Formats: sequence, C-alpha cells, structure tokens
Amino acid sequence: MEKVMNILNPKPNPQQLLREWQRRLRQECRNIERQIRDIQREEKNVQKAIKEAAKRNDMGSAKALAKEVVRSRKTVNRLYENKAQLNSISMHLGESVAIARTVGHLSKSAEVMKHVNNLMKAPQMAITMQEFSKEMTKAGVIEEMVNDAVDNALDSEDIEEETEEEIDKVLTAIAGETAAELPEAVRKEKLKQPAQSVDDAEGADDEEELEELRARLDKVRSYFTM
Repeated sequence: MEKVMNILNPKPNPQQLLREWQRRLRQECRNIERQIRDIQREEKNVQKAIKEAAKRNDMGSAKALAKEVVRSRKTVNRLYENKAQLNSISMHLGESVAIARTVGHLSKSAEVMKHVNNLMKAPQMAITMQEFSKEMTKAGVIEEMVNDAVDNALDSEDIEEETEEEIDKVLTAIAGETAAELPEAVRKEKLKQPAQSVDDAEGADDEEELEELRARLDKVRSYFTM
C-alpha cells in the first residue's frame, strides 16, 4: 500500500524541498526589506516634524516624536536580525542537502532548529515559522518543538522601554541646534511637558499632523507583509 501511495503521491526529494524552502525564505527576506524601507521612509517624515516642532519651541511634541524614532530604529534592528537568521537557515539547509546526497536522507540540523526556534518567538514571524517547523520536522531536519513562547509571541510583542538617554540623543541629533537656542531652564521645562493641545486653529492643525505621523509610523512598524 505504501508503495502505491508513493507512486500516486510521490514524496519530494531533498533537492526539491530545499528549492521550495529557499524560495519561501527569500520571499520572507524581501518582505522584511520592504517593511524596513517603509519604516525608514516614515521616519524621515517624523524627523522633519521634530525639527518643525523644535522651531515652534514645542519641545514636548519634539520629544514625543523622538521616542517614536527610537522605537522604530529598534524595530528595524530586530528585523535585520530576523533577516540574518532566515539567511542562516537557508545556508544550513543547503549543507543538509549536500550531506543527504551522501547518506541518502536529510539529517537533523541543530543550527536550523535554533534559528527556527528564535524566529518563532518574533511576533511577525511566528505563524510563518510554525509552518516551516511542521514541514522540517516531517522531513527530519529538526525535532518537534513544544514552546510556550510561541503562543505568547502571537499575543503581543515585547517592547523594550526607551530610555531618556536614547530619546535625548535622537532629539539632539535631529533638532540639536534649534533646541540649543532655547535658554537652558526653558528647554528643560519644555522637555518635561507632554505635547499640549492649543486652542487656536494653527496649533490644533499641528497637533493633528503630529498625531497622524505617529499613527502612520506605528502602523508601519507593527505591520508585517502577508
């Protein structure tokens, strides 16, 4: 019966599996690259808004936006790490297939398992890597993984707390000269204050624009291409 099933539904050989996996891994890398470009494009708009807020002496809004820049850069760093791990999986799979030509079957790879396990903890990659995990377990490349961290990853992302030092560094780098023109006492006071609503139409428009920028950046940062 098994022979009949193999004829009707032949199992893909290691080379076929490798080509398919690598194709999908490359697609995931392109998705990550696209998300990085989107975040960096929105960050330029936020940098411009920070400079404009500093010129208005609205250091509360400038600092709030600087915090968004810090968060976005951390997100980009995590995405680059994810991409590096995807490339490592592809490389180690290639090595596994080379060995399979000699031994006749795919062998387990501790390195592939480690990278898959790490990526399953990343919210943007969790579902995709669960699919890879099932396929690679079935093919004998990795062992079945039971990890509570996977379920937790699907619920929410662990956002690192932005430090005041990081935010102030970004603020100084983007609007340093403008901020430096304010008297020290005024600058410190304004930095302590949150972005305030103003009654006049121009101020309201500024607040609206800042909120829209922050919302757009947050959306791009949290969105992962299907």
